[in-house]
Amino acid sequence: KYEYVYDEHFDCYLCPQNEILLYSTTNREGYREYKSCGAICRTCPQLQQCTQSKNSVKVVTRHIWDPYLERCEELRHTLGNKQLYEQRKETIERCFGTAKEYHGLRYTNLKGMARMKMKVGLTFACMNLKKLAMMIKKWGLPGPGLRDIFDEKLILAT
Repeated sequence: KYEYVYDEHFDCYLCPQNEILLYSTTNREGYREYKSCGAICRTCPQLQQCTQSKNSVKVVTRHIWDPYLERCEELRHTLGNKQLYEQRKETIERCFGTAKEYHGLRYTNLKGMARMKMKVGLTFACMNLKKLAMMIKKWGLPGPGLRDIFDEKLILAT
């Protein structure tokens, strides 16, 4: 795929022999397929390096999100963003690792996306409450005690 040049304007690929691979279809996984002309490829000197197909057609796939992924990759390698990505593993990745290791998000026995989203949402809400409690303790902020919270709930319930 990387020997082939993508032309955004015409939405096609150019092979190393300057032949055009035209857009054919988009499959269910979101990959756009670009195919060469079998009649032209049969006479190509590099046919054996390009494809092993019986009809001599080369197929190159490109995901529908590839332009955005390429842009993200370009941004990631700029000077300021390299430092941000270094910080990412210290902050964000740590949260996901903690959730997987200590809060049961490595595997699930729930069925359905809605139930899993609910579990993940509750898990991260609990993790945020734990962070809040640690901040209150660390900074010595006056926070409500458990007894105050339970007394208030009992008053509201009656």
